Amino acid sequence: MGISFNTASLLNGNGIDVNDVVSEIQAAQSGQLTVWQQDQTTLQTQATALNGINTDLSNLATAVTGLSTGALTAVTASSSESAIASATAQTGATAANYNIVVNGLATTGTLYTDSIGSANTSILPTGQSTGDFAFQIGGSSGATADIAITAGSNDTLTTLAASINAQSAAKGWNVTASVVSDASGSRLAIYSQSTGSPGALAVTNNTTSLVFEPPVGGTDAEITINGIPYASTSNTVTGAIPDVTLTLTSADSATPVQISVGPNVNQVTNSIDNFVTEYNTVVGDINSQFTVNAATNSEGPLGADTSLRILQSSLLSDITYATTDATSQSSGITNLASLGITLNNDGTLSVNSAALTSAVTSNPSAVENFFQNSSSTGFADNLTASLNQLTDPAQGILNSDLNENQTEQNALTTEITDFQSQLATQKIELDSQFSQVNANLEEYPFLLQEVTQELGSISSSSNTPTSTTSTNTTPTSGESTG
Repeated sequence: MGISFNTASLLNGNGIDVNDVVSEIQAAQSGQLTVWQQDQTTLQTQATALNGINTDLSNLATAVTGLSTGALTAVTASSSESAIASATAQTGATAANYNIVVNGLATTGTLYTDSIGSANTSILPTGQSTGDFAFQIGGSSGATADIAITAGSNDTLTTLAASINAQSAAKGWNVTASVVSDASGSRLAIYSQSTGSPGALAVTNNTTSLVFEPPVGGTDAEITINGIPYASTSNTVTGAIPDVTLTLTSADSATPVQISVGPNVNQVTNSIDNFVTEYNTVVGDINSQFTVNAATNSEGPLGADTSLRILQSSLLSDITYATTDATSQSSGITNLASLGITLNNDGTLSVNSAALTSAVTSNPSAVENFFQNSSSTGFADNLTASLNQLTDPAQGILNSDLNENQTEQNALTTEITDFQSQLATQKIELDSQFSQVNANLEEYPFLLQEVTQELGSISSSSNTPTSTTSTNTTPTSGESTG
């Protein structure tokens, strides 16, 4: 549309709106800028969609990694009498049942004295100013703790307990001492911090007036595993069953405990379910780009992206992969369908939980071998290799698209910036030009008035008659007039 002016308005001194005129001129030239900005918005929308699907692929890769590491080899252990003994299994534990009998728990060693009247009374015999007290830690071959006792320093139950604790901390005896007071008086108690025979305590020397009761505790745990006796210095037993840790809680020789070690079915099926969920997320997001919106009659922002079609085809090929591994062939578990995982018409997967659980429970090693095997031909092996190529930072199919997209955005940004700079320079020039035009138009009535007045003055001067003086006189007689 051209720019037009109201002649009557221009000639009455109102002038023009410089901003409006310049804006209209530049608006007519900035159509290309609008096109570039729309293209840039489209590229940004496409980049967002590409990044979203790329994130989906990364999440899928993580889920597949779970199928090719420890998830499928997870084992668990259960106990028929967890109040007596429980168990945890580590990767590598062999599926089996074990009969456990807990005959005794590992205990800490304890020494204690008979009661005396007061915790602050000297324990040295009458007339003595020094004494000695020693005890052995860990049985006959253990270390001896010797405490020299001096009157006024550590010759009461309270000060002796403090002296024992200080020397234990400094020398690593691993015992604690305290004073126990009740209705009968006060007594010294010494407790080992170690269970089993390493924690056994025994008095070896005593020149005080204290009387010690026989030592208590310091015994090893005693159990049988499938009838074989086993002793442990701790109630947490490792090594008795390979890759299984037993936790002993109470002793009951009359109640055998059944420990069952087997595949962790829940963990394995959860790992497979997680893979299916992540795969369906990728496929669902890809499908949404090719779905036509009835309202706009158009596909998603990546509907015309051929790379996305290639990705869709690659994933479909990967998901229908069947391993040729001999072990998998013999077990009958060669593809996802043999685990109860089926392919839907839209490319997503559905899981028959009962069939999957049955396969994992009945033949866990075959399930593991299908996903990963020594020849690296398992389903997870194949899919991992494919995803590594698809998500490669430089060569990955969507990353290549993103790099190209970013290059185009950068070029558009430069074009837009340069064009906007040109428009800014042009605006300064146009503002100057039309400001002068406006000044002239606003001055026009005054100029017209001056011209009119000048012309009026000239016209008035030319229309005034010129005065003529007569030279005629009264003729004298005999003269003629003329």
